[in-house]
Amino acid sequence: MSATLLLIIVTAYFCVLLGVAWYTSRNANNDSFFIGNRNSNWMLVAFGMIGTSLSGVTFVSVPGKVGTSGFTYLQIVIGYFIGYFLVAYVLLPLYYRMQLTSIYRYLEHRFGTWSYKTGALFFIISRTVGATARLYLVINVLQVFILDNLHVPFAVTTFVLLLMILLYTFEGGVKTIVFTDTLQTTFMLLGLLVCIYYILHFLGLSVGEGWSSLHAKGYTRVFDTNASGGSFWLKQILGGAFITVAMTGLDQEMMQKNISVRSLKDSQKNMITFSVIMVMVNVLFLFLGGLLYLYKDALGSGVQASGDDLFPAIALSLHLPAIVAFVFIIGLISALFPSADGALTALTSSFCIDILGLKKREDLTEKQRTRTRQTVHICMALIFFICVMVFKWVNNKSIIDIILALAGYTYGPLLGLFAFGIFTKRTIAENWLVLGVCLAAPVCCYVLSLYSKTLLGGYQVGVELLIINAALTFLGLLAISKRPAVAVELQ
Repeated sequence: MSATLLLIIVTAYFCVLLGVAWYTSRNANNDSFFIGNRNSNWMLVAFGMIGTSLSGVTFVSVPGKVGTSGFTYLQIVIGYFIGYFLVAYVLLPLYYRMQLTSIYRYLEHRFGTWSYKTGALFFIISRTVGATARLYLVINVLQVFILDNLHVPFAVTTFVLLLMILLYTFEGGVKTIVFTDTLQTTFMLLGLLVCIYYILHFLGLSVGEGWSSLHAKGYTRVFDTNASGGSFWLKQILGGAFITVAMTGLDQEMMQKNISVRSLKDSQKNMITFSVIMVMVNVLFLFLGGLLYLYKDALGSGVQASGDDLFPAIALSLHLPAIVAFVFIIGLISALFPSADGALTALTSSFCIDILGLKKREDLTEKQRTRTRQTVHICMALIFFICVMVFKWVNNKSIIDIILALAGYTYGPLLGLFAFGIFTKRTIAENWLVLGVCLAAPVCCYVLSLYSKTLLGGYQVGVELLIINAALTFLGLLAISKRPAVAVELQ
């Protein structure tokens, strides 16, 4: 399949998204953009969140990791599953009880303005870095296998794709994204299943025989029992659970969709349904990864790629039929858009509500609020562009490892803040000290990660860095807080 034809496919796909955006954004207002008028269907939200959570990182990186680490990624996925239950039954009731538009308003109710702004700031930094890292990975694949052949510069590719995302989220926001994410998740899963089917057919294997072949190669190993290693099973499961609580339950992007559902009960059904499907889909991606390595072995020296480059190298080369290349591209861009459009909308919402206080500005008309929100939306898209170009300059292929590492530093203070608010009744008199604590904890964690082997007798800090970061934040808040003079009801 030629690069020109693949480009036409991408353009046609975007036109479909634009049509959906036009239909869903009719009569949209700021509440539509921020929380979908609290009228989203929970089943659509649950299904669409799969695409948002998986993104292009899962689509490309997870299969590529099987060759070096087998199915050990499932350790983190098991942790994710546990974390979703914590979000559903600890955090969602809190958000619905307080009728929050921005989840960081909880921190304002509990501690004050400085804590509120600190939480929002850490989310904005976290989501900007994470979303643009995911975006870079997928854009880079499109660039290498399509746009380079058409002599289109990487900067132009990035600019055009961000412009596409900006156009179809500009008016409808969450109201539109609930529908576009559902469409895109469907295409992404279709791409996954078609690729699995074709490779099994090529190798002459049934699903059971394919699994047996992977087991014989040692790819199906799930649990790492090396207690001092970075991927020890207990660390990975605990880390995965806390990553979910932080990156889903304390993330405005993910919660913005959940609190757009009509009721708490429906939102909890959405979260549990989503968690079950997520485990199944990750198993399929790992199964595909193992099959890709079997396919590579069957071709001999025909494929030299590995890691993040393996799946696109096989799917877009001459080794697979054109229909598989077509499905791969559709699946890949379907993985690209949900993680980027949701992040762009959530960051716009958080900046407008949390930093600018747009919903509190009674001196502004609805038209003026809309104009401000649209200006912020455009600025966020430009920031995305700059960040993607920085990732291109760094040019690190292990994006999934980068994202998990960054999550430990940026979501740790958020987790510590919310945990302190929910599980204690203590108050903080000098609220500005919260920012100092939340900045100091990641710095301490960075030093620990650099010297953990030396300081801890060979022990290597892994994804549990998030837990350590949150614990340090919690202890710091404990040090600057005091018992309330009179017992108060827990917020």
